[in-house]
Amino acid sequence: MSETTFLIDAFDPSGLIAAERLSNMLHITRGELAVTLGLSRDAVSKSARLGRPATQARLRDMVEILNRVRPWAGSAQQAFAWYRSQPLPSFGDQTAEALVREGRADAVRRYLDRIATGGYA
Repeated sequence: MSETTFLIDAFDPSGLIAAERLSNMLHITRGELAVTLGLSRDAVSKSARLGRPATQARLRDMVEILNRVRPWAGSAQQAFAWYRSQPLPSFGDQTAEALVREGRADAVRRYLDRIATGGYA
């Protein structure tokens, strides 16, 4: 799976991130996906809620971060494990998951930029 393939495969034909497709790719349930994102199960299960901008933004943040981590993590599942469990020293050992749930995905992206350019974590 190429770096862009994971991102592309998460989208449905309408251009939205498909929660069912994403959860299948990560080998988790939609309920687990909702918890990971800090959303209700309905937000990722009901099509009317799944299409809301706030829900799609949270999904896009997670997918983008996973996509950036996947090349050095080894697989989408390993990138997801990193996302959920790796403490980030620059953020008081919070995980990327916790930061995205707080609406701080941009901070995670900047952190990943610093790592990619050889900067300090």
